[in-house]
Amino acid sequence: MNHRYDFIYLFDAQDANPNGDPDAGNLPRVDTESGQGLITDVCLKRKVRDYIDLTGTARIYVQSRAVLNARNNDAWEAISPETPQNKRNERPKDEQKAEALRQWMCKNYFDVRTFGAVMTNEINCGQVRGPIQLGFSRSIDPIFQAEHTISVCAARKEDKTIDSQIGIQGRKFTVPYALYQTHGFVNPFLAAQTGFSEDDLELFFTALEQAFQFDQSAARPAGSMAPRGLLVFKHDNQLGHAPSHTLFDRLKIESFDKSPSEDGKPPRQFADYAGRITFDGQPLDDFIKSGESKDLGNGITLIRRI
Repeated sequence: MNHRYDFIYLFDAQDANPNGDPDAGNLPRVDTESGQGLITDVCLKRKVRDYIDLTGTARIYVQSRAVLNARNNDAWEAISPETPQNKRNERPKDEQKAEALRQWMCKNYFDVRTFGAVMTNEINCGQVRGPIQLGFSRSIDPIFQAEHTISVCAARKEDKTIDSQIGIQGRKFTVPYALYQTHGFVNPFLAAQTGFSEDDLELFFTALEQAFQFDQSAARPAGSMAPRGLLVFKHDNQLGHAPSHTLFDRLKIESFDKSPSEDGKPPRQFADYAGRITFDGQPLDDFIKSGESKDLGNGITLIRRI
C-alpha cells in the first residue's frame, strides 16, 4: 500500500437502538455531559465483520460463536505441527517461527490483518496491530433516549397461570433520530506488516457502505439505520501531506442544538440537515457529489463514495 488514507463516515439512526450499553440496561450510549449519542468502534467493526462473513468474501477470526483457540491451533498445525499441545501456549523463542504464526493468521483472516488482534489465548499466536483504526461515533446533536414498554399475549409454561405470564414483560429503548459521525485512519506502514492490500481496503469500504443492509433486528428495523456519507482522503504517498484532524475539520455539520430550526423542532430525518453540511464553507453536494473525486491540492484527493 503506497498511500495514506483518512476517512469520515456518516450514518443515522431513526427509531432504533444503534448500540445499547449493557451496563445501563441496554440504553443507547450517551455522553452524559453533552447529551450526544455514542457508538463504540468495536460496534462498527462488528458490522464490517458480519457483512464480510455473511457474503463469504473473506474469512473472519472474531466470528460469532467461534472458538478462537481452535483457530490459533490451526496456525500452529500449519507452522509448527511438531510442537506439543501443552507447549503452544508459549511464545516461540524462535522469532522467525513467532512471526510465521502471526503472518499465517494475517493471511488467513481478514479482520486480523485489518483491525489487528490479541491472540494470546491458551494457544498463543501473538499480537497484531492493525492498519485500520476507528474512533467512537458521536451524534451531531444530543439524543433523546426513548423508552417503550413491551407486553406479551402468550404464556410460556403450563405449570403457571396464564394471567401471571402475560402483560408487561420488559422495556425497549430507541433513539427517535440521530446523525452520527466517525473518523478513521489507514496506516500504510502497518498494512505492510500485516499484508493488508488495496483490495482489502476496497472490501472494507464496501462493507461500510452495506453495513446496515443485513443487520436488521428488533432493535434496528429495516431502514432504521443507513449510511449517509463516506468521504475518503487519499494521499499520494505513505506519510501523507496533512494531519488527519485538519482534514476532518474541513467538514462542518451545523448542530440544531447551537442553531435551532425555524420551527424549533429537533431533527427527525436526514433531510433536516440539508444545507447544514458543508465542506470548506460550501454545501457538500455542491463541493463534491457522490461517486466523484476532487483534487484538494498538495497531493491529497477527496473521494466521495456515499
